[in-house]
Amino acid sequence: MRSLFLHWILNAAALWVAAAIIPGLDFTGGPGRLLLVAAVFGIVNSTLRPLLTILTCPLIILTLGLFTFIINAVMLMVTGWLSESWNLGFTVSGFWAAFFGGLVVGLVSMMLSVGVKEKKKSSGVSHQSSDNV
Repeated sequence: MRSLFLHWILNAAALWVAAAIIPGLDFTGGPGRLLLVAAVFGIVNSTLRPLLTILTCPLIILTLGLFTFIINAVMLMVTGWLSESWNLGFTVSGFWAAFFGGLVVGLVSMMLSVGVKEKKKSSGVSHQSSDNV
């Protein structure tokens, strides 16, 4: 449960960064709405991504995995569409904004996840060594 909550917070931060630096991705609202947008993004990713990955498997193989960037863009476009429909304050103006936004979300999410895992690992190592003494 803690991991799910942490992943939700990291996605919210990544979406906020993408909206701040990518023209065409816009977010207006507070932290509560951002968390709702991140929840929508997580649900879209967990439900739609596996289906699209299976359906486009030949394209993914043919492009050596590069087609996953297109799938990322579609996930962000669907999130933007749902968020706009539900007045959550997150909008995506087109495919290229979604494409570059997907890249930023992926990179920021990865960097934040690595930072959190390293912090956990280093605190876990010192804790284990004190147990052995």
